[in-house]
Amino acid sequence: MPAPEYSFLDDVNKSFDKAAQLTNWDKGILQQIKACNSVYRMRFPIKRDNGTIEVIEAYRVQHSQHKSPCKGGIRFSEFVNQDEVMALASLMTYKCAIVNVPFGGAKGGIKINPKNYSVYELEKITRRYTSELIKKNFIGPGIDVPAPDYGTGEKEMSWIADTYLSLRPGEIDALGCVTGKPVSQGGVRGRKEATGLGVFFGIREVCNMPEVMDKIKLPLGIEGKKVVVQGLGNVGYHTAKFFREHDAKVIALAEYEGAIYNADGLNEEDVFQHRNKTKSILNFPGATNITNTADALELECDILIPAALENVINAENAPRIKAKIVGEAANGPCTPDADEIFAKKGIVCVPDMYLNAGGVTVSYFEWLKNLSHVRYGRLEKRFTENLNAHILSQIEELSGKKVSELERNFIHHGPEEVDLVHSGLEETMITSTREIIDVWHSNPAITDMRTAAFVSAINKVATTYVELGIFP
Repeated sequence: MPAPEYSFLDDVNKSFDKAAQLTNWDKGILQQIKACNSVYRMRFPIKRDNGTIEVIEAYRVQHSQHKSPCKGGIRFSEFVNQDEVMALASLMTYKCAIVNVPFGGAKGGIKINPKNYSVYELEKITRRYTSELIKKNFIGPGIDVPAPDYGTGEKEMSWIADTYLSLRPGEIDALGCVTGKPVSQGGVRGRKEATGLGVFFGIREVCNMPEVMDKIKLPLGIEGKKVVVQGLGNVGYHTAKFFREHDAKVIALAEYEGAIYNADGLNEEDVFQHRNKTKSILNFPGATNITNTADALELECDILIPAALENVINAENAPRIKAKIVGEAANGPCTPDADEIFAKKGIVCVPDMYLNAGGVTVSYFEWLKNLSHVRYGRLEKRFTENLNAHILSQIEELSGKKVSELERNFIHHGPEEVDLVHSGLEETMITSTREIIDVWHSNPAITDMRTAAFVSAINKVATTYVELGIFP
């Protein structure tokens, strides 16, 4: 008898149901929170460069409108299906609730391998997809705001924005219809590294909590921790970068073609350049090759960061995981079965539904920037610099001492947009981590951090429904 097909949506719902039992909300409210409100499945033709016609399959799912607009990325992948998009949309609802971003959850997907299409073909697909969303009122700054995801980036978001502007002339907030745009088209500085930086901030806060670190018998702080990162895409690259820059040791990096290991640490930029030249991370100078990329997940380390695929840690390999902390930078890398095994082994799994929320948090900042029509820092930068310079000169005059040039420049510095974005992201991740840990420790029945995160999300969404008067 063949094994049952894996369902990402089933896994998300299992985690939801487990947490829902630990709340006091009415079953009707819980059913409404769990359900996907709207699913748009579409087919449309495009003409390939060789003259043939191809029918494209695509989706947009709006999981919840408890807050508007809905928010979620668009992925280009040959593995896109309705189950996956619904699962990702539901995670977006819970993610936004946990990090206190006022959006409902949504997600989109186009079932293509972008490597098999020319840039012109991808532009046609993206623009047609956008026009289909506009027809059904599935996109707009107050309705549903897409963003980049797997297989998409600034280029695709700029096509979406341009298509929307052309079909909605005169709409003053039109640039707020999508986030992840180039800075020149209303994007925000700091967006590219946001998810990886958010992962770092979240794990760093966990590592600074004595009550957590005592349980897993690790010293406080990031410094000196051995880290393994699976995936060298945008998220994995920046996660590895920030850990390395803060004195952790990235001992292994894994990609689909294999993995490399160096006990003394790896520099992600050097590995990235090596891969660009050779088309593989294998045979990196000074590193040992690991032929089977899945074996990298089972290395002896302090922190494991799966930053690539869904379902990579499950009931089969979870017993062999040796990390003390698993940080889910990807969406759904660990199954509910893996969570149960981790809880028994005393491994702390920091869940994706908030840990990789750096992208949506900074997307929120970009959306606000588009609605306000002013760059962050433009109003206060010079005022802050002048004020700091005056305060410093008074202190030097009264004390009779001069500060070093390095410190002077630091004190004088007024916040640029990227400074404010990073600061806002840091505040978001620290606050969210503390909220989840408080929920975890306040209820003895909660055995893992994912359940605590779901309980926190359910409470926030349910409270919104009640306050709206939908469920008196």
